[in-house]
This record gives sequence, structure tokens and C-alpha cells, in this order.
Amino acid sequence: MSTPEKHEFQAEIAQLLDIVIHSLYTDKEIFIRELISNAADATEKFRFLQTSGTAVFEPDRPLTIAVSTDDTAHTITFTDSGIGMTRDELIENLGTIAHSGSKAFLQQIKENANNPSIIGQFGVGFYAAFMVATKVTVFTRSYQPGESGWIWSSDGVSNYEIEPGLDLNRGTKIVINLKEADREFSRAQHVESIIKRYSNFVGYPIELNGTAVNTISAVWTRNKSELTDTDYDEFYKFIGHDIDGPLYRFHFNADAPLAIRALLFVPKHSLEKLGMPKSESEVHLYCRKILIQSKSKGLFPEWLRFLKGVVDSEDLPLNISRETMQDSALMQKLNKVLTSRFLKFLEDEAKSDADKYAEFFKEFGHFLKEGIVSDYTHRDALAKLLRYETSQSETAVGIADYISRMPEEQKEIYFITAANREACLASPYYEGLKAKNYEVLFFFDPWDEFVMDHLREFDGKKLVAAERSDIALEPTENKLDDTAARLLCNFIKESLGDKIGDVRVSKRLVDSPAVVVESDKGMTSTMRRIMKNMNRGGEVPFKHDLEVNPNHPMMVGLENSRKDHPDLSKQIAEQIYDNALISAGLLEDPQAMLKRINSLLEQLVTK
Repeated sequence: MSTPEKHEFQAEIAQLLDIVIHSLYTDKEIFIRELISNAADATEKFRFLQTSGTAVFEPDRPLTIAVSTDDTAHTITFTDSGIGMTRDELIENLGTIAHSGSKAFLQQIKENANNPSIIGQFGVGFYAAFMVATKVTVFTRSYQPGESGWIWSSDGVSNYEIEPGLDLNRGTKIVINLKEADREFSRAQHVESIIKRYSNFVGYPIELNGTAVNTISAVWTRNKSELTDTDYDEFYKFIGHDIDGPLYRFHFNADAPLAIRALLFVPKHSLEKLGMPKSESEVHLYCRKILIQSKSKGLFPEWLRFLKGVVDSEDLPLNISRETMQDSALMQKLNKVLTSRFLKFLEDEAKSDADKYAEFFKEFGHFLKEGIVSDYTHRDALAKLLRYETSQSETAVGIADYISRMPEEQKEIYFITAANREACLASPYYEGLKAKNYEVLFFFDPWDEFVMDHLREFDGKKLVAAERSDIALEPTENKLDDTAARLLCNFIKESLGDKIGDVRVSKRLVDSPAVVVESDKGMTSTMRRIMKNMNRGGEVPFKHDLEVNPNHPMMVGLENSRKDHPDLSKQIAEQIYDNALISAGLLEDPQAMLKRINSLLEQLVTK
């Protein structure tokens, strides 16, 4: 029996081991991912050599990766049937700087001690085993037919030993004797959960104690032509934890700025809409089928947090521990590319199947609106995806469709906010636009006004609240002439006192006697109501302007009665104002109004 050869680690390797063991990785469980990744790389290298016609040792041995645990001996073992190593390669790869990249890594550490930009791919994952090991033993046999087996072992302190290994199969077996504090890694159930989290989609079978673990394939790496709806649905249910199938799926590849493979899903239902707390993104970031970031933050903007799926790239410049992205600017570019591609996908889907898109928008439209408010970069693309009912269509349509129907003389896009369609049609703000036969977007969600306030225009045309529009009907001979109308406005202003701002003749009312408008030109009654509900109005009451219709019988009657019945006319003026506030959804205290109505009714029946 030969005596093992003893070798000292190079000084840099000793430094590297100290860094890996004490400060490199956030979670010790990462060593499982790293060793499986190394095994997969070795197996893939062997497959390439064999398919290229190179003579190999044990050509018929299946390409697999095996993990075994022993809770009695407190060990965990990783075995692959890959390329293996010769004696010289063991020394070169595990005991010296050589091709591991360790020297470059250590030089960067020395020069940039506090600079996170030093991060890169240095291939030091093997040393992660020493985080949990009292001893690591490597059994390996090269693929080369004339080579023999070798055994490498070390406690990771200062030296390692090498000795011949007889009757070894091709590939590498790594046996880790676990520290007392890390014996949880010799429990099969714990190890299985880690493998499924990080390495579930490795391209070779992984067995744990003889049982296959990675039974779901990396669907996103396969060609669309190879996949069925069932393949996609099963993968979605696995990765999305959803018993229902997805509403949409988006499977695409890209070559720039990085080599990207992505498979994204839209669920059928929004949990937030059902009242659940704000959700997290469930898009996971992979590199060569190995999980890098679960529920990756920054891969998509927050307003796309309803997405589920995977993004995989072979070119990611990763943290040495594969836990974070190195180049934040590149991550932002990746975010922009992925987001733009998904929005274009939604635009195409909306054109090809309007009914299905309507279903999507009903569930997830508020996320897109959130994007318009918070994300300038994608605002124009998101605007194309908005859908609303209009005065001419009970089916929700896009703003582009609205524009296509605009009369030539119409220069702006108009919208009204109310509780429902009937309230929009009955709104006094709609009357002038209706008279001109201008189509109006109907908003049933007050949040849409904030969306429009951020969007401001679409295709070069301003978005304008009907309440703030400068629409004026063609001049006609009013039932109240200019002098009578001016005197009536003065009377109403005097009657209402400090409760009101300006009172003027309206140029847009047809059927309503009066309408309140905001004295602040940048505000609407809906936005004002929201602000008051948010307690942002302060102690000073808001004042509204009032526009009156000089052709309405009520206004004509008020002008005729104000001199002979000033007290009654004052009550009527106050009621007209309150009615206008009700129509705008702004009346705060109905008690005073009810008391006034009772007084008016009493005068009517006792007259």
C-alpha cells in the first residue's frame, strides 16, 4: 500500500479557503448548488468529447449525477460520471492557482477591498465544501483510457494529500465529512429541498440516495415546436404553485444584450384584486439552469409583480458566490429589454384576441396603470394597453381606437369619471361634448384620473377631463339676456357668500341648470374628493366655481323671482349649488340640505 503524497496549498489557496469559509457565501447550503453545478459542467464536457469522436474510458456509462447522505456517518457525497481528473489536474485545479481563477480573485480583493465591482466568475465553487467540512475527499478517474484513478483529501487548513485510487469509475466522487454544527446536510429530506430549490433543472438526472429528484425538465430551454400545452401547463403549475393553468404564456429567446431564454406566465387571477397583500414577483433568475435568485428583485419593474416564470442567461456577470448581479447597469438594461418584450407581447395579444385581453385587463389593468404613474420609460407602451368604455362603446376600447373615430375638428381626448356608465351619461360635464358629438372616455375608477394626469397626452393629443375642457356650444339667443344673466350670477354669488368662488354663465350646459367646476385649473372634482378623503385638504374648505345655464327654466324662474321673493330665492340658489355638488360627488354635509328641502317643500304646499 503506497504512502500518500503530502502537498502544501499555495499561499493564495490558503487565503482563498479562509475567505470562502468565513465570509464569501451568505448561506452554507450554497455548497450543494456549487458541487452539483461543477458535476453538471464535468458531465457536459464529457458528453461533448464523446460526441466529437474522442476515445473515452467507460463509453457506455450513463451520464448522471448522484448525491447520497449518511445521517449515521454524518457525510454527504456527490458523484458524477463526467470528465474526471488526472493526478496533475488534481494538483493544478485543487491545490494551486492555475485555471481556477483564484489568483485573479485574490488580486481584486487586495486592490479593491471595499469595492463590490470586483465580483466575477472565478470558478472557486469547489472550495465552498470546506464551509461545512472537517474533511473533503475526492475520488476521480479521468476519461482518458490510459489514465488511472486518484484520491485527493484535505481538511482545508494548510495541506492536502494525493494517493492512487484503484478500480475507480470514470468521473468524480466527493465525500464530505460534516462538522458537528452542519450535520443537517446529512439528512436526505433537507438536502432534497435544497437540490429542488437551486438545481432542479440541471440538464442531467440527479439522484438522491437512488431516487430521482429533478423530475421536471427545464422547459424554457427547449424549442417551442417540441412543447405541448400540457408541457407548459405542468411546468407553470410547478413553478407558479397554482392549481389553475395560466391565462397567458410568453416563451422567447434573445441574443442581445445578453443571451436570454425566458418563459413568463400570467395567472388567471390577481390575488391583490381579491384583497390579498401586495404580492412579490415570482420570476426566478437562472444561469445555465442553476437558480441564482429566487423571486428576483430588479429583473422586472415592481408593477409587473404579477408575472411568474423564469429568466435564464449564460452570460450573467455574477457575484463569485452566484448570489447577486455584479453589473447593476446591465441588470437595468436586462430589465428594460425583458419589460419591453413583454409589453409588445401584450400589445400583439390584444390585437389578436380582444376578448381574452379584456379578461386580462379586468384582472391586471391596475398594475399597468401603476406602471404609467411610476415608470416613465415604458409609459407610452403601457398607454397603448389601456382599455375603457366610451360614450359610443360599452365594450372597452383602446385610446388609439378612440382617436381613429375623432372628428377632424376635435383636437383633444376627453374623459369623465363617475361611479358607472349611467352616471357618466347623466353627467352635466358630458352635455357640451355630447352636443358636439365628441366621444368621451368613461372612467369608473377615480385612480384613472391620476393615470391621465401622468400620461398627459396620447399620440400627440392632450388628455383632458371633460370638467376642465374649454368646450363651448355655438352661440344662441339665450332666454336670459347678458344683463339678466350677469345680475343672476351676482345674486347667487351674494347668496352663497364665502362658500363659493366665481359664478358665471356656462357655455356648455344643455339640460342641467348648473355645474360646479374647480377654481384650480389643474384639479378636477374627482381628484379633489380623493384628496379630501386622504385628509390632505387642510383646515381651509375648498371653494368651487359655479357655472349656470341661462336657458334652463329653473334659472329663468330664479331670476324672475329674486326681487319679489329674496329669501325664497336665496334658498333656491343654495339648493341649486348643493345639487351641483351632489352631481360632482362633492357634497359633504347633507343635513343642512335636507333641512332646506323640507323648508322649500313646506312653502310649496302651504302657498
